[in-house]
Amino acid sequence: MRERADGVDGARLSDLPKPKKTDDAEKSKEAVERFKLLKKDVRTIASQQLLRLEVAMCARRRWTPEVFRTFLVEHPLVRHLVQRLIWGAYRVQGEASYGGELLACFRVAEDGSFTTAEDDPFELPAGEDIRIGVPHALEISPADAGAFGQVFADYELLQPFAQIGRDTYVLTEDEKKSQKLERWKDATVPTGRVLGLVNKGWRRGEAQDGGGIWYFTKPLGPSRVIELYLDPGIIVGMVDEYPSRSSARCRSASPRAGATCRTPRRWTSSIRSRPAS
Repeated sequence: MRERADGVDGARLSDLPKPKKTDDAEKSKEAVERFKLLKKDVRTIASQQLLRLEVAMCARRRWTPEVFRTFLVEHPLVRHLVQRLIWGAYRVQGEASYGGELLACFRVAEDGSFTTAEDDPFELPAGEDIRIGVPHALEISPADAGAFGQVFADYELLQPFAQIGRDTYVLTEDEKKSQKLERWKDATVPTGRVLGLVNKGWRRGEAQDGGGIWYFTKPLGPSRVIELYLDPGIIVGMVDEYPSRSSARCRSASPRAGATCRTPRRWTSSIRSRPAS
């Protein structure tokens, strides 16, 4: 996502044109300052929206077709990100804004229209129970992933974050029967990567005695969370005290007092020795 200024002749410029001698010097200076602030705001908004959409994918967040079109497809900044993702039409229960049954995948073209993996026109299904969301790699069929990947390649579109080729993980039968996940027990991870989990939908645990944070959590549906325990913990204000952390274990549990959660059933793709969602 880049900021641009439109030239008089219709050509796009990477910066504001130089003020002319006949221009008001004070207004020209104000315009330059405003443009600098705008560029800074655009970069900030872009990074925020990238995270928002990626977390929405992992959380299986859904929007009504009206909200999707107004605040995503037609948004002057976000639409550039929207056009580089695969989208899905879902049927949900009641007025749910999460989950649902994936009915079909589509993409948003440059003119705001919807198309299939074959680049044919696509119409959203009708109904009050239809929602739109970013399908996770676990939901996209290999055929759709390959076809949409080819479309993106043909149009030279790079996805803003890993969707089609995202790494995924599946629980073993024994892991499905247990509340603990220990396949990455004692895996050593740089502290910076652990702290980076907050950009992937995880939340830092509460500081305990001595100012140490010993766990991170991630919502897992309306009544469960994943808890990632660290050894040693992270000392608030002294994050460099230990350059790396070992993941002791992950477990599924009820949320702690005051916590709320509404996120993925497909949580196995979110726990990794190299923190990412």
